[in-house]
Order: sequence, then C-alpha cells, then structure tokens
Amino acid sequence: MPGNFLELYNMIKLDLPHPDDDAIKHSAKLSALIRNRIEANAGWIDFSEFMLLALYEPDLGYYSAGLQKFGESGDFITAPELSPLFAQTLANPIATTLSVMNSAFVVEFGAGSGVLAANLLLQLEALGALPEKYLIIELSAELQQRQSQTIMQMASHLHERVLWLQKLPEQPISAVVIANEVLDAMPATRFVKRNGKFFPLGVMFEDNGFVLRAGEQDAQLQQRLANIEQETDVSWCDGYTSEINLNIAPWLQSVAAMLHEGSVYLIDYGYPRTEFYLPERAMGTLMCYYRHRSFDDPLRYPGLQDITAFVDFTAVAEAAVEAGLDVEGFTSQANFLLDCGLPDLLQQKLGDNERSNLIWIQQMKSLTLPSEMGERFKVMLLTKNIHLALPGFGLQDMRYRL
Repeated sequence: MPGNFLELYNMIKLDLPHPDDDAIKHSAKLSALIRNRIEANAGWIDFSEFMLLALYEPDLGYYSAGLQKFGESGDFITAPELSPLFAQTLANPIATTLSVMNSAFVVEFGAGSGVLAANLLLQLEALGALPEKYLIIELSAELQQRQSQTIMQMASHLHERVLWLQKLPEQPISAVVIANEVLDAMPATRFVKRNGKFFPLGVMFEDNGFVLRAGEQDAQLQQRLANIEQETDVSWCDGYTSEINLNIAPWLQSVAAMLHEGSVYLIDYGYPRTEFYLPERAMGTLMCYYRHRSFDDPLRYPGLQDITAFVDFTAVAEAAVEAGLDVEGFTSQANFLLDCGLPDLLQQKLGDNERSNLIWIQQMKSLTLPSEMGERFKVMLLTKNIHLALPGFGLQDMRYRL
C-alpha cells in the first residue's frame, strides 16, 4: 500500500472518456513544454506554475487553445450558459449603478462564450441603461473571436459597443465590473502539512509521467498558513492538503486602481474561510472538468481539462479592503437572484405554452436550488466611491460569516 496521500494520489487512475488523436497530440505538446520547464527548474515546479501553463500557455493551454469548453458539447455549463435569466436578473442592479455614473462602462473579465455579455447588453438596452462601452478583458485570441461571433449572432446591433482588451485601461474609469467564475480559475498554490509544518506541492516528471511532490519549505507560506490555522481555530491533521490563492490580492489591487468609481460583482463557488479549511476537507477543493465529468486529478490531460479551486471569500474580502474597496454584500447565488427580481422575470416569461413554461421553471430551479447552483455559488459585491442601496443582499447578507 502507498505510504502517504501523495503516493496514493499519484497511483489513482480515473475512468474518463478517451481524447481523440488530435487532442492527445495537443496535450503531448503542452506536456513536453511543461516537462522542459520542470527540467529547467531543477526537476520541480510549484503547482501554481503547472496550473498556469496548463490553463493559459498561449496556443496550448486549456483556455488559450481552440477547444470547445462551454455548454453541453464542452466540459461544463456556467450560469449564463444555463439560462438568460441569470444575465437578465444581474442587469437590474447593474442598470441602477450605471444610472448614477457619467460615461460609465461595464467591464467583464473572462467572458467565456460571450453569452453573458450578449444577454446583459440586450437587457440593459431594454432597461434604457446601456453603458458607453462593454469592455471584455480576454487574453485568449480564440475566445475573443468566439465571443465576438456570439455577440454578433445574438445582439448584432450592439456589437459596436463591445471592445476587447488584453490589459486593464490605464486611466481610471467609472464602471461596473463582472467576474463570473474567474477567481476559481486563477492558478492556486497547493500545500501539504507534515509534522506540524507546511510544504508547497509541486509537479515533477517521473516514470514517464507527471507526479505531485512536496517541495522545500517556504517561510512566507509557512507563516500565512499557520496564521490561517490559528484564525480558524482548528488543528489540521498530518497530511492535510489544500489550496491558497496568492493571485487574488494583486488582481484586486489592479481592479481597484482601474476604478474611479463603481462596483465589482464576484460570482463563484466557494466558502468563507472557516468552511473552506474544515478539518474534514483534508484533500482540498481542487477540481477538474472534462466532458462534464468532475474529478480531482489535474495531471491527467494537460491542456484538455479545466482545473479549478474553490474560492476563500474571506481572503477576497481581506484583499478588497486592503485595496481600498468596500465589501457591500455577500450571499448565495440563490438569495442574490431572488432579491434582484428573478421571480418577476420568470413570471414575465410564462405563458400558454406548457412545455416552454416547464423549461423556464427548470432553469430557475437550476440557478437557485441548493442541490444545483443556488448555495454552492456565492456573490460578493465590492464598491468604490459610490453609496447605493442595491438589491441582492436583502434576503440574507452573510458578511458576518467572513
């Protein structure tokens, strides 16, 4: 039997659909690049670097290559893909915020297939609250093209309002910022606790494949994790493995610097810190997605599978305050959508067609039921230099849990 968690982890083989020959060749190219990076770094790279390469390496990473990722024919379905009700409901508080700012923009990070942008623009138009421009921050040229096609198909008359950028505007702007399932895709640092100390987990190449291995102790990481363990008033067991996202703070610093005034909607799956680092969650929160299968082996198909980690929303709130942003609300996706007018929107959709009615009702259930997306996904609202009574957090504001 394996002697520890990492040995057991490295032996696990999962029953997944087999990629076709072209996909295998694509993954092999990325694997060769990662292997070269490992060899150039004395045989070991931090897991966060592996995740960065696997997801974002130009032309080869999961989000950078021309693979179908979203929707039923991809690997996962996001809330905007699931139903236009999501974007149409989100448009209500966004319209209110845009109405009190001059020359305001909407800024969306990582716009996926472009469905959220298209539906938001259409609904904002219906509400008489179109932004000056809809800025999409997207590094992938392939995804930029896909988003452009989607918006042209769904809202061609609004396409000219959309502008794609690879970096944030240099001058501060008034804007509403949207980051739907962005934080979970940021490269995460993984760690393991051994004999009372914390070690970063990384990737090595052994026996013709990638394996997870603990690296040398890092003093800064040790202090951060010791503080978290103390704050949460728990004692993690030997072998406890989890993640910490060190990219959220600098990202929020850049977002805050971009804003003269405005709001930031962060929508993602995650927990407050005390729930994120529960003792029983001893293998962490890292998940992978491939053809609608979820599993926890990030080394299986580099470049072909999504890799994500749940969000520590306490860390997000701390980083936001440090960046000069106000944390205005935190709640579940269900509570947020219901408080922003989802029931009224649904009522407007219902008519004499029973089949159509059932589809709309099922979409609402998928967005709000605890067994679906309703509780697992959270919404956090951050603001800068604006003070509005915005909907979304009237049913339950969970900031006290952060």
